[in-house]
Amino acid sequence: MHTDVVLLSLLVWMVGASGQLRPRGETLQPQRLVRSKREMPLTEGSSRRIGSPMLKRSPDVTKASGTKSEQLLRIDDHDFTMRPGFGGPAVPVGVDVQVESLDAISEVDMDFTMTLYLRHYWKDERLSFRSNKNQSMTFDGRLVKKIWVPDMFFVHSKKSFTHDTTTDNVMLRVYPDGKVLYSLRVTVTSMCSMDLSRFPLDTQSCSLEIESYAYTDDDLMLYWKEGNRSLNTDERISLSQFLIQEFHTTTKLAFYSSTGWYNRLYITFTLRRHIFFFLLQTYFPATLMVMLSWVSFWIDRRAVPARVPLGITTVLTMSTIITGVNASMPRVSYIKAVDIYLWVSFVFVFLSVIEYAAVNYLSTLQERRERKLRERLPCTCGLAHPGMMSASYSEVDVNTTGNYGIPETNGVKRERMLVQMALESDQITGHVGTSAYSNVWIDTHVIDKYSRVLFPGSYILFNIIYWSIYS
Repeated sequence: MHTDVVLLSLLVWMVGASGQLRPRGETLQPQRLVRSKREMPLTEGSSRRIGSPMLKRSPDVTKASGTKSEQLLRIDDHDFTMRPGFGGPAVPVGVDVQVESLDAISEVDMDFTMTLYLRHYWKDERLSFRSNKNQSMTFDGRLVKKIWVPDMFFVHSKKSFTHDTTTDNVMLRVYPDGKVLYSLRVTVTSMCSMDLSRFPLDTQSCSLEIESYAYTDDDLMLYWKEGNRSLNTDERISLSQFLIQEFHTTTKLAFYSSTGWYNRLYITFTLRRHIFFFLLQTYFPATLMVMLSWVSFWIDRRAVPARVPLGITTVLTMSTIITGVNASMPRVSYIKAVDIYLWVSFVFVFLSVIEYAAVNYLSTLQERRERKLRERLPCTCGLAHPGMMSASYSEVDVNTTGNYGIPETNGVKRERMLVQMALESDQITGHVGTSAYSNVWIDTHVIDKYSRVLFPGSYILFNIIYWSIYS
């Protein structure tokens, strides 16, 4: 009985305590309806926002849009100021070249300009990454500044630049195993030591030399990736003055006394000059001037106003041709093939002037001697008019008395042409039908006769020897 009373009091006290904690008017909710959010099922909208990574296929990290290239290649985890495999063997760097154009070749500046695609191949394990499909990644020039690349330069270059239209013409391609392809488009002007002793019948050989600036052969081994096949040229490459005969590659070691041995790559090309332009502009005009100077040998030696200007004109023309050729050539200290031809032609023209001076001088001496002999002999012509003879003289008399008995001396041969002149001088002399004969002298010096043969023959012989040697 006492026990029942205690249990009833305890039950009443618990009911009163629960009524004080619950707000008035609020009913009790069944316990099964009160559930936490973690136990509630996912709705359709929430299932789209929250996905289970276990149910999806892992994508290729190389194509993930949210992954930065620096993070993928782990650039911040390595020191790219050091070469790959620092402290180990030399890094092999393969090179190949695509020649786009050979722009200009200058004999005056002794250089040439070439535009080419320069490509480097090496392996840097620090740039390796995971790729499910083994696909490479391609970058532009912005990433090149953050990684290690070979420090190539052009030996003996005067100027060079990397093209930047519309952006920098630089490409970097990285493969999952760490292999790297680095390509850039460059225009370079480099020195070419030319031997112009056979100009313009010459053949020139020029080289473009590629070398590492800082790394010796102990740190970097530079080589042509596929030998001669590493050099490719465009078939449309052509030059106005040269014929490109061949391109080839070589590899040598260069030594510097203060730094050591370096690998050096050579791109060598051979050029043969076109001769037709110089034939039209130099050789033909010079030959014509020499032939023009020979015309004076067929002009009367007493025609001074005709022969002197002809000789001076040809000499001045040859001087102009020589000056024009040398103005477009470097001032070398040796004789070129074109100089030999022009100066020999100039000597022939000059000798034609000297030849007439000799002929004129000897003719003057001969005339003085004849004048002195005439003064010593009495006059037998008895003519009323100088140079005219009476009709009583026979043809033999005229031929004898006209020479006053003077033999042919000093190489002067008189070719006489007897012209009969009918003079009607009835009112003056009183004779009707008087006719006389006069000697008209056409003098040809023996030097002129020999010069007509010697000058052309000597010049033809010179041309045969010249073209057989230089062609």
